[in-house]
Amino acid sequence: MTTNLASDLNRFCGHAQRLQQILEETKRCFDDINNSGRFDGAHLINAELLQEEEAEIISTANKPPGIVVFGQNAYVKCRITNEIFGRKILPDLVVSDHDSSYRMVYFRHGDTLSISLALPDDYGLVDHLEAYNAPWNTVPQKDIEVQEDEKEDLARGTAVLEVSINHSLLHLGGQVIVSPSNHGGKLEEIIRKCTENVSPILVYAFQTETLSAQEEQELTALKTITHYQPMIFVRVPPPGVRNIDTDPPDGAPDLNKKRKEKESNCEQETFDGWFSPNLRTSNPQRDEKDMRVPATPIFKQLCDLDFFAHSPGDQNLRNAISADYYVVDNQLIENFEEFPQTFASFAHQTLQRYLINSATVLNNSHVRCLNMFILSAFDMAREMLITPKKLKFAQEKEEELFVSLMQMAVSNLDYMKASITETIENIHDSLVQKAIDYEFLGVDLAEDGEILTAKGLKICTWQIKELMLGALNQAIAGKIVSTIIKLRDSYTGTLTRCLTSLEAIDQDSVDDTPSPTTEALKQILNAAYQVEISGNSSSSLLRILLEKMKQMMQSMPWSSTPKIDAEWKKRIASQMIKSLSEARLAKSISTQIKDRLNRSHESFTIALRQLEQKHSGRLDKIEEERLRLRKVHAPRVAKVALESTSLKDVIQYGTPKLGKEIGRGMYGVVYACDKWSSYGPCAIKNIPEHDRIVALRGSVIDYTYGGGASPAVLLIMDRLQRDLYLAIKQGLEWNSRLQVAHDVVDGIRFLHSQGLVHRDIKLKNVLLDKEHRGKITDLGFCKPEAMISGSIVGTPIHMAPELFTGRYDNSVDVYAFGILFWYVCSGHIKLPSAFEQCANKDHLWQSVKKGLRPEKLPIFDDNCWELMQNCWEESPPKRPLLGEVEQVLRKIHDHYKSNPRPEPSRNQDAKSTSKNIGKIRGRQKMYTNAT
Repeated sequence: MTTNLASDLNRFCGHAQRLQQILEETKRCFDDINNSGRFDGAHLINAELLQEEEAEIISTANKPPGIVVFGQNAYVKCRITNEIFGRKILPDLVVSDHDSSYRMVYFRHGDTLSISLALPDDYGLVDHLEAYNAPWNTVPQKDIEVQEDEKEDLARGTAVLEVSINHSLLHLGGQVIVSPSNHGGKLEEIIRKCTENVSPILVYAFQTETLSAQEEQELTALKTITHYQPMIFVRVPPPGVRNIDTDPPDGAPDLNKKRKEKESNCEQETFDGWFSPNLRTSNPQRDEKDMRVPATPIFKQLCDLDFFAHSPGDQNLRNAISADYYVVDNQLIENFEEFPQTFASFAHQTLQRYLINSATVLNNSHVRCLNMFILSAFDMAREMLITPKKLKFAQEKEEELFVSLMQMAVSNLDYMKASITETIENIHDSLVQKAIDYEFLGVDLAEDGEILTAKGLKICTWQIKELMLGALNQAIAGKIVSTIIKLRDSYTGTLTRCLTSLEAIDQDSVDDTPSPTTEALKQILNAAYQVEISGNSSSSLLRILLEKMKQMMQSMPWSSTPKIDAEWKKRIASQMIKSLSEARLAKSISTQIKDRLNRSHESFTIALRQLEQKHSGRLDKIEEERLRLRKVHAPRVAKVALESTSLKDVIQYGTPKLGKEIGRGMYGVVYACDKWSSYGPCAIKNIPEHDRIVALRGSVIDYTYGGGASPAVLLIMDRLQRDLYLAIKQGLEWNSRLQVAHDVVDGIRFLHSQGLVHRDIKLKNVLLDKEHRGKITDLGFCKPEAMISGSIVGTPIHMAPELFTGRYDNSVDVYAFGILFWYVCSGHIKLPSAFEQCANKDHLWQSVKKGLRPEKLPIFDDNCWELMQNCWEESPPKRPLLGEVEQVLRKIHDHYKSNPRPEPSRNQDAKSTSKNIGKIRGRQKMYTNAT
């Protein structure tokens, strides 16, 4: 046990150090992200490591592993401690000595065996210990026991006995802590003191058949304070007995026989028969041996205390609830002989639990950040695309609205004139009645209504005129407005919403002042409402009024003044209405509308131009941050994410053993691996699982590779039979090739549905299983579409023309499939003749950008050739969607299932090939991994 346990403790310290390094790099990375990307006082992106997450990670990374021994009494704890160390380091204490108090004992590494007393705050006590009197191998009982005279001294009574020992368990910081006995009721304080500075492996030793009420209380407190950390319960035999199920030494009382008789006489409660309280973990490869034990009384008590489940069904439910994390259940050992092996396994699982769960928490923060990057990148890309379109839409819609209203104002004069005539006729009587009922303001009149002065007559006439014009203005404007209601409704919805979203960048201001663009639009819409009919609206009206007033003034005798009565008001109002010119009114209204429209249109254009300038600066900032996100932040977070997930895999499954080399590419070597975790065979070289994608089983970073100067990333994937390149070379028949092509399209569609672009679809990146079904592999270039930074990646002859510009989308995979389908249909792996003529890669790329494509071979039917051509269209929008490609492939495949295609003679093909083999090999050297 000691050797394996020491290795686990030392390995834990190494992994904890790596966890700490990844955490520190993560914090630096997140700080850099949060300190950049500010625009107008706000963050475009924000990375967050929650305080609870950091605390959990630090609790594992900074705390050494510690075996903490609790128990019913000092005897069982000493017995367990000696078993852990594999030597008698603590004395055999009396089982029945319940009155004595024993100190907390703390074991740490030291070059020599030594002992000292220390207070909890690390102050040493200058004291004379029994161990100082003579050499010793076992800690003297007197030094462990709290003497009567020390119980009154708080400092001496709570002092910790520190033992330094050169032992493999303690070499890299591991600790063993034995809890004090008879602690005087300070239970919670003692538990915290024993567990707070270590990552505890909890052991509880017992000896009796049942637990007392106080012991149940202690276990409940232990469970709560340690946050339900897994615990191993061990039954310790009486002194002198190694195994409670073996015969006692000669002369010793047969305690086992007595115990067995007691068990046989008591009624066994089985809790659904039998249940195994043995070690259970969330590891899917855990040992499933049926190690069932009878439901003893103490086991029933532990079930009631919720340390174990009453039935396997309850236990499965617990494990399902914690499925996202590594779970280690409590362990019960009734046979002390099983303690060494079982405890070593329990400690191994517990240490894995701390590391894997902390690494999972850290990895969750990485994944959350990367997902946030992807969503932010999509939002940024959408903003870059949509904002100019919104501005253009607003400009076009306003222009359309302006032109429509202007045409209405110019071309509808006859309609306006008719509307005015109709309105005047309809309201003639009401206008006259308003004039009759009107009371003049500011005019001196005699009691009989006679006007006293010429100025008063002018004022009366003017007020009647204003009354008539105001009423006409309201009636005529209302009539005209009704003609543009539909036009208004068709614009105020979409255009206003568009402007509101564009102006959102100005909404930080505290006042409620409308934005200039929206206000200008409002003025355009209101231009036809604000019609005014004034004296200037009809020059004939003004002339008539002036003439009438002149005639009235001339006809009045100077000895008397006119009488302003109802009849006079009626006569003047009627004359005014008769004198109105509908044509002039219509023209005046049209002019007013045009003037207002022109002014509002000009204001809108200026405001929109200013808004466009604001957005231009904002979009520049967004593009800058988008590039930084894709080229700086995302790679850094992806690096630590790979490190955290690889740390989980290496902790749980170890480093795979590399076999022979089975493949080599531009970016790595592929090795065989017989088995890793439960998977095998494997190939060593996170996408969701899919039938048409080679599954990534895990990753491990080998920090020792190349002497540690350049760590190697090992990606563990399923190992399949061969790739499509080799399959075609070996003569894979036509219908099988068509099925593989269909599988490739299915796989690409799945990647695209996840927002991913493969960017390197080619023959060697399609692997075949035993049934000759295709699976896409080598996702090294695969990225979320929004995270593509314009890198020119891929294999030369499969690269779409737009790849060389750095601006492309997932349609590059459609192009690459078109080239792959050429090979599928041709049935050979030779370069297309069109590409053989190119002297080098640059020549090839220039030719592809100019339209060079593979040639049509005689064996191609029209449907296959048309599909290839459509896929490798120069313009990405003209390429078919993968759903359309799949439909065409299905029809082609169905056709050839019932109409087999004759295959060309391979001997003939090889013979013709040999004529130009030297030329072909020379060309292929120019394109390393070209196919």
